Amino acid sequence: MEERNESNRALARVVTIDMVVALIVFALGALVVYESYQLGSSWGSDGPQAGYFPFYIGLLICISGTMVFVQSLLRLRSDAKVFVERAQLKQVMIVLIPTVAYVLSVQLIGIYVSAMVFIGLFMRFVGKYRGLRSAIVGVTVSVIAFALFEIWFKIPLPKGPVESLLGY
Repeated sequence: MEERNESNRALARVVTIDMVVALIVFALGALVVYESYQLGSSWGSDGPQAGYFPFYIGLLICISGTMVFVQSLLRLRSDAKVFVERAQLKQVMIVLIPTVAYVLSVQLIGIYVSAMVFIGLFMRFVGKYRGLRSAIVGVTVSVIAFALFEIWFKIPLPKGPVESLLGY
């Protein structure tokens, strides 16, 4: 019973996430304002400079972020809604971490080998399929994708050392 309570423990409240997102939005708006100012954000003799409209859009983004942050501060003590619990975050991470690893591995070993490994391991450990079935599906999907994009459609996708050995 205690383990169930531990897995359902709240890791973050909605108001906390709202505040973090508001700060990120404000920072992005400030970056737009700064870069627009560097480009030139005034009205020149021939019309608006390159940063004129982005400057004001950045200001609006900053104002929006500030408003969300202030609203979050006002309900900080009264709002106890849970954004994510431990068990929910674990489920998200089970998908997110392998997906990030897949995206990063595409740059190193190419999309086809990465897809084969990702699909095979994902089926095996997340989907609980048997190893042979997972391997067959991973290899089959990668071979079909390779034939479809590289041979038939002539669309080059990121390749690694294996494809170089095959002459592609």
